[in-house]
Amino acid sequence: MRLHRLEVEGFGPFRARQVVDFDAFADDGIFLIAGRTGAGKSSILDAVCFGLYGGVPRYDGGEKRVRSDHSDPDEISEVVVEFSTPAGRFRVTRSPEYLRPAKRGGGMTKQAAGVSLDEWTDAGWIGRAARAVDVGNELDEILQLSREQFLQVILLAQNRFSEFLLANSKDRQALLRRLFGTERFDDVQARFDARRRAAEQALGTRLATVAARVEEAERLATDAQLWGDAGVGPLEAEGAVAPESASGARAAAAARIDATTEERLDDLRRARSRAEYRSERRAADREDAEARLAAADAALSALREDRRAQAERDRARLALTRLEGEATEISAVAVELREARSAEALRATIIAATKASASLEAAVELERGARIAWESFDGAELSPTDAEDEAAAMRAWVGERIKAMGSWGRAAELERGAAALTAELQASQDRVAAASARIEAGAAERATLPERVAAVTTARDDARRTADRAADLARVRDLAAGRVAAAREVVRLSAEHEVAEQSLADASAALAAEQAALAGLRRRRLDGFAGELASTLVDGEPCPVCGSAEHPAPATHSDPVSADDIDAAERVRDDAAERERAAAETSSALRAEAAAAASRADGRTVDTAETELAAATEEYAKSVTAADALARLDEELAELRARLEHLEGQRAADDAESASAREQLALLQQRSTDAATQIDDARGEFATVAERIADTEVRIDAARRLAGAIEDRQRRALAAVDAHEEQQAALEASDFTEVEEVEQALRSPAEQDALQRRIDEHAAQLGKEKATLLELELLTLPEEPIDLAPAEQAASSSRASWISAVDVATKAENAALQLTGLIESATAEHAATAEDAAEFEVLRGLADTIAGRGSNTHKMTLETFVLAAELEEIVQAANRRLHDMSTGRYQLKHSDALAARGAASGLGIVVYDAFTGQIRPAQSLSGGETFLSSLALALGLAEVVTSRAGGIRLDTLFIDEGFGSLDGDTLEVAMRTLDELRQGGRTVGVISHVEAMQEQIPAQLRVRATPEGPSIIETR
Repeated sequence: MRLHRLEVEGFGPFRARQVVDFDAFADDGIFLIAGRTGAGKSSILDAVCFGLYGGVPRYDGGEKRVRSDHSDPDEISEVVVEFSTPAGRFRVTRSPEYLRPAKRGGGMTKQAAGVSLDEWTDAGWIGRAARAVDVGNELDEILQLSREQFLQVILLAQNRFSEFLLANSKDRQALLRRLFGTERFDDVQARFDARRRAAEQALGTRLATVAARVEEAERLATDAQLWGDAGVGPLEAEGAVAPESASGARAAAAARIDATTEERLDDLRRARSRAEYRSERRAADREDAEARLAAADAALSALREDRRAQAERDRARLALTRLEGEATEISAVAVELREARSAEALRATIIAATKASASLEAAVELERGARIAWESFDGAELSPTDAEDEAAAMRAWVGERIKAMGSWGRAAELERGAAALTAELQASQDRVAAASARIEAGAAERATLPERVAAVTTARDDARRTADRAADLARVRDLAAGRVAAAREVVRLSAEHEVAEQSLADASAALAAEQAALAGLRRRRLDGFAGELASTLVDGEPCPVCGSAEHPAPATHSDPVSADDIDAAERVRDDAAERERAAAETSSALRAEAAAAASRADGRTVDTAETELAAATEEYAKSVTAADALARLDEELAELRARLEHLEGQRAADDAESASAREQLALLQQRSTDAATQIDDARGEFATVAERIADTEVRIDAARRLAGAIEDRQRRALAAVDAHEEQQAALEASDFTEVEEVEQALRSPAEQDALQRRIDEHAAQLGKEKATLLELELLTLPEEPIDLAPAEQAASSSRASWISAVDVATKAENAALQLTGLIESATAEHAATAEDAAEFEVLRGLADTIAGRGSNTHKMTLETFVLAAELEEIVQAANRRLHDMSTGRYQLKHSDALAARGAASGLGIVVYDAFTGQIRPAQSLSGGETFLSSLALALGLAEVVTSRAGGIRLDTLFIDEGFGSLDGDTLEVAMRTLDELRQGGRTVGVISHVEAMQEQIPAQLRVRATPEGPSIIETR
């Protein structure tokens, strides 16, 4: 992969669009990204990572805020990365989510994150994807590197590539897992553990099943008394393994043939034979009892049927006698029904005549009331002698009055609106007065506004000059705060360094004392060798030195020192040496940290630095206050200018409003005069027109009611005469002579239906009882009641015998079936136990080995084992560079030693020091040595990862900081290594503020912060 071009706008410290042409450094092969601290050097790498992967490594776990704080709300934020791989040349354009001004309605709205992928073809750039998920999938195929892999092999971000060297086995495993994608081995381990547990559970279940079913069969045989001779029963299950036993015990118990279980099964098979014979015998007894029960039930049923027929015959005789006695009553009911049906034909005529008489009486009463109401009015001038003429005259009078009321309607409307017209006239007068007042007030305010605008403008300009210095004052304040922290750090580190120096002196003194003690013991050991040898001499046996059998003057062993004493003293000496080395490293590290802190403090004491910080903070606070006031003054100035413009426009509107109001007032005054004239003409002798109209409406309503009542009474009188004539004609044609006779004979439809049903039911019941009695008399049953007791007693006895036989036979049959099922099931389960145990042993061995348990002495899981092989290859690749970087002194080694207290192990990295011949932990390296070792390891890791990713080529590499910890000679070694990296057309970008590197690398990208705040990128 090679980077060609980077464009950044509104990202990090970059406000305006910055362009980086990486192809310009292709000839040099190596270029430096330089600039002051905080200018934005690392932001270039952040932009590359954001463009390709949508994330920034420095913001992992924190606020993902990449939009530039220097950008205005309406300015865009965008990163464009152009790169090429063997798959072609591509361009990614990505923007983060941020707030921008809304296009409608004011305020701010969220601008969604966006991304697009373009590909270069012969026709130019063409779009390949425009959705985030599609772009991500495309880039996975094109780059063939995850973000973690990219950060480890291409973009070695600040303080990240040393993490791999200094990490413990657990953290190193997490990183290697992400790089090499070995999570699948965890799945393999989990699946084998699951299979082991399933096999263990199956084995335990099968063992428990065998025991449970044998015990259940023995209990069943005991309950059913199926054992042979007296005292012979089930065998005790000696040596059986309970389901809760350990997995190893289960497997061992199931692996051997359980002779006791087999013997118990044989006993149960003999008991089953006895149960089957007993079941056959009990089944025959049940069939005999069932035949006897059927015969007794048949005899009892026949007697019960005769007894029921005898009772039915006696009941039919009584019912027939009762029905024959009701014949006279039924004849009277038939006569009543016949007369009711004759009277029914006259019902409608009689009802019509009665209703016509009632209606006529009601009409006469209504006419009387209407006439009284009409005559109650004064001046009732209508009194005709003919009723028909009276109704017509009433309706003519109503017509005349309605016509007169039509002319009064307009006057009534004017009368109702008089109050509203008066209010409208008053409002028009108020409107004229208000318009005149607004004209005068506007003129007075316009005269004062120019002076206020000038005063606010002056105050705003003063505040702007103060607020414009906020960014510079903030940087001054931040620098002062950094110097305060550094000065305090100098004081703390100096005190700690003094303590460390004293500890080093004490450790050196202790080491010297232990070395002197060891030397003394060695001298005493040498001096005492003769005495030690003499103590082993035996009279008559040859001396191991001279061979003589005589020992005339053996040496004495007065000061014995053993080899164990020497070994113990050497271990004490080694511990003292380790403490001295640790104290020396601590003192050196504190001295370096104190020097770095003094450099950051720039020679200030704590008091001086705090004084400068207080002054800078005060100046910055004034600038911030001025910035707040600036916004308020800008708003106030805009309001004053808008008010002045509004008053100028309002003046013409007020003049037009005044003229319109005066014209409307004149029109309303004319309408008021005309309305008063029409109202006076229409009300006549009444106080108001409405009263005159209401009085006339009441008289009209009374006249209409009287005319209608007269006409209704006339119609109802004619109808009553016709109804009575029709009633008389109907009586003459019927069997009745008077209306009262008809009314007495009338019955309702329900009553007529009830009478008919009684007649019909009597006839049907009489016929039914005669037929029933005839059939029963033919049976010639005895007159005395039949006795059922003897037959019922015989049937009951037979049923009890049958129930007992069925119960005994069922129990015997169930016992045989249950015993057979349990024996067969237990036999099958027992036969399968050995196979399950063998399968469990195989799965347990595999699962324990994969999970680092059991015989796996290194306690390494399958995934750790695979990653250990990868780590060995990474270390080999790193050592090819570390050998040159360290002039042959250091070599990295993979360690699979067990960690203490059961911690994760198998992925350790230690350092072999050729100068001492000892193995050292990586944490014991100095700062410069750590950087070189980390760089070598990072490059080795990059080499292995790229080979695993399909052998992709890395044509661009970035290294962020770390060179400041190197001395001059070591820096030269690092530069030679970087020079080797650019061979083969590779381009290496280095971020550093070391002056020596700036002198040795002429091709540079310089990041510079402008006085206004945003940074810019310059190419040299």
